Amino acid sequence: MPQRSDSKAKYTDKQKRKAEHIEDGYKEKGVSSAKAEQIAWATVNKQSGGGEKSGSGVNKPASEKRKAREDSAQNAADTRKKKENPNSLESQTKISLLEKARNKNIAGRSGMNKQELILALRRAS
Repeated sequence: MPQRSDSKAKYTDKQKRKAEHIEDGYKEKGVSSAKAEQIAWATVNKQSGGGEKSGSGVNKPASEKRKAREDSAQNAADTRKKKENPNSLESQTKISLLEKARNKNIAGRSGMNKQELILALRRAS
């Protein structure tokens, strides 16, 4: 759905220039104006997260921002650990997978990459 022209009011001048430059590049490649504009704004949004947002943390002290980033990083790491099963083949090293393949007498194991070892071990189980 096309956006209204006044919906770009929250974008900075730099974002508007960037979108215009991207749009011009796509037009030179033969893309229609509407499609070029759509791609340009999608690119700007992807790179910068959209227009100016309230609550951007402009008045937040640097120590608070640092703490928030640390907390966010820790939460992401905790989530990854919860999802990853330590006993899964994917979480093991190639060396440990080779050892398991050796114990199961899987032929051709020395020439396999990690993913191939995982598949061979699953087939052998």
